[in-house]
Amino acid sequence: MIPAPFELVRPGSVEEAVGALASAGEDAKLLAGGMSLLPLMKLRLATPSVLIDVGRLEALRAVRVEGDDVVVGALCRHADLERSAALREAAGVLAAVAGQVGDPQVRHRGTIGGSVAHADPASDLPAVLVAADAVLRVRGPDGERTVAAREFFRGFLETALEPDELITEIRVPRSGPDGFAYQKFQRRAQDWAVVGALALRLGGRVRVSLVGMAPVPWRAEATEAALAEGASAAEAAALADEGTDPPGDHLAGPEFRRHLARVLVRRALE
Repeated sequence: MIPAPFELVRPGSVEEAVGALASAGEDAKLLAGGMSLLPLMKLRLATPSVLIDVGRLEALRAVRVEGDDVVVGALCRHADLERSAALREAAGVLAAVAGQVGDPQVRHRGTIGGSVAHADPASDLPAVLVAADAVLRVRGPDGERTVAAREFFRGFLETALEPDELITEIRVPRSGPDGFAYQKFQRRAQDWAVVGALALRLGGRVRVSLVGMAPVPWRAEATEAALAEGASAAEAAALADEGTDPPGDHLAGPEFRRHLARVLVRRALE
């Protein structure tokens, strides 16, 4: 299918991109890799009158280590994260999970900022950010602000990002090259996860997050609390679906998703 007509703007800086967003208003959309936006436009589920192409803003493509954090530019492609030696050493979980996103074509075009801003509850990387208590830096006409990952995701395809703001970078606490596991169930290797489970050791405790079990990336707090009290992996995993609201669709019903969550969390913990 063919998208509706639109005007294309290519800003030369973050400041110009923010200005273009402010000028165009709610009819504008940011274009980075286009892996989420362009299919919606082709189906006429999204019909922006202005596309602001930020894909060439190299200032938003860096990965750097700052103290106890690793800072990832919003335009880092999934393949960039997967291959980054600095990221694999400082926060190996983010590099490893980026390597499991979609297929090679998606990983070489899709960006972490685009994935996070799209906020699909079946996507992989938001679960990492929620488990690690990452912080997102966004910029708009009124300047910069930071938003905790757990507060950024508001609902299905809904975030705390205002229409005239863009994500510039994501700050993730350093967790080292290992101490994590990500398990997901999918029909085909490149499909969205039906359910995913991430276990991450950080700050002396294990954090657990779930994909596909709620309208937002979900922290399995009951499982975390049980682990902190000395429960076994199996005992803690039995609580993984507590408080979740899994959807039912052509891939799986809510009860099967609950079963998957418990099984995948146990595997990740083990």
